[in-house]
Amino acid sequence: MKHYFRTIAALVIGAVGSALVPSLNADDWDKKTTITIDQSIDVQGTVLPPGSYVVKVGPSPDRHTVQIFSADERQLIVAVLAIPAYRLRDTVDSPFKFHEVAEGRPPALRTWFYPGGNFGFEFRAIRGDMAAQPGDN
Repeated sequence: MKHYFRTIAALVIGAVGSALVPSLNADDWDKKTTITIDQSIDVQGTVLPPGSYVVKVGPSPDRHTVQIFSADERQLIVAVLAIPAYRLRDTVDSPFKFHEVAEGRPPALRTWFYPGGNFGFEFRAIRGDMAAQPGDN
């Protein structure tokens, strides 16, 4: 009889534990990342002043919409359509890379990868913000 109660208790604990697993992986699904920047950055024409922000993949079916919220997630600041990007090696950090821009302009976000992933997001630069490249006329 004792063995029977232990088996039932183990099954109940297992069921409760497995019910909690999806909520523990929520950040992997929306790739929620909190960032703090010490200078303004440009995200496809929206300039974010220094501060803290939350970056997430939006709920769209195509999974290419990136949303940037205030630190408390109460205000959506910008939602942009990003281009899928790929890197050969995944890393444990969440690197952000930037386009070269004209002097005096804030850095323009180029790519973002979620830690541990090879697939990320590429953001277009606004042409007027980009630094002149050789051959541009």
